Amino acid sequence: MSSAYFFMTTLGCRVNQYESQAISEALQRQGLVPADGPEQAGYIYVNSCAVTARAVKDLKKTLRRLRVQAPQARIIVTGCAAQIFEEELGALEEVDLVVPQSRKTSILASPFPDPDAGDPGLDYWITSYFRARPVVKVQDGCSRGCSYCIVPASRGAPVSRPPEVVLREIQGLLNRGYREIVISGINLSMYGVDLNTREDFWDLICYLEKNLASEWEDRMRLRLSSLDPAMLDSRGIDIISSSVLICPHFHLSLQSGCTWVLTRMGRDHYHPAKAIFFVERLERTIPFYSMGADFLVGFPGEKPDYFERTLKLTEALPLSYGHVFTYSPRPGTRAARWPDQIAQHVKEKRARELKEVLKHKRQHFTSKLLREDKLRLIMETPYKGMSEYYMDCFIEDQNLGLKPGDTVSAAPYKIQESKLMVEVFSQYW
Repeated sequence: MSSAYFFMTTLGCRVNQYESQAISEALQRQGLVPADGPEQAGYIYVNSCAVTARAVKDLKKTLRRLRVQAPQARIIVTGCAAQIFEEELGALEEVDLVVPQSRKTSILASPFPDPDAGDPGLDYWITSYFRARPVVKVQDGCSRGCSYCIVPASRGAPVSRPPEVVLREIQGLLNRGYREIVISGINLSMYGVDLNTREDFWDLICYLEKNLASEWEDRMRLRLSSLDPAMLDSRGIDIISSSVLICPHFHLSLQSGCTWVLTRMGRDHYHPAKAIFFVERLERTIPFYSMGADFLVGFPGEKPDYFERTLKLTEALPLSYGHVFTYSPRPGTRAARWPDQIAQHVKEKRARELKEVLKHKRQHFTSKLLREDKLRLIMETPYKGMSEYYMDCFIEDQNLGLKPGDTVSAAPYKIQESKLMVEVFSQYW
């Protein structure tokens, strides 16, 4: 163990991953060196998540494991769980310091920040990434106030990064050789609400397109992170359809196919049919694309026929995958206090049913990809790349000398053990 080394563990969302990268770069500027494992580190940082009860359970398990692996290291917990459960985590014998999410940027200035020190006034910034496809955070926080969600308490009010700042960060990553940028935020529909210019998310995308397309068309791509269905209006569809940079892959935060459930969730700002409208309009200009969605099942008061509406919506949409979460009460939220909670075994049964539908959807989409003549991959390992359609593609030829971050063009030719196998025909797009 050496105090000159640090080790980072990140739990949760893409925004956490981005912030961990920014912290890692800041620590290196302070003279620390990334360790290969926790045993070598003098400082261990755990960037935590609190969105589900399981996330907090996993955090505590992680802390116990890290303390066994590195008994002499200083363990610092930050992130959303540190914001919500600061006192509880601070009482754990495994933890040396808790840095709440609201003070996470203090680590940018000091590896073991003084809890009483003021805000250093620093912002996150990355120049590289630990994966081949960097995430760039454009927005933080949320004021939607969904009845089940702990995020407003853990992340605070919406904060948007100005378009010119986002552009500079992306340009820096492109100049370092990265060719796909994932545009991410806590709630992208709230991008711009705090800016004096009142620009929204689609204004940001237009700005990036205007400033990047002439130099980078066919050489890089933007992937949009999770979209609120309310964003899928005619303007959004028009911007997506005319873009030369946006990947033909869209992920929707649907949560439920039942209007009663959505209203009780505090998500009555959109109707489930919005997703159908999006599909019908999009298919007029983009004949082939992939679509994913988030679903939350077992919400308090969700009757069997309400859940059936979610199943029917899932079956009606051309989904290529989906993420299914079972509802878990979060402290301080309205839904946690409601008496009509759903039994755990019922929640798990509904999750299994929905996952089975999504499994068949994915199999169908993978089969459709076999008809494509060309897929553009960003290599993530020497033998696996990510296509523009958010599908992992696998290469059998082990003599190509590919490395993470390389761009290749490949033709799909078979499905083997549920994997899409492709043959590279050009090491360029």
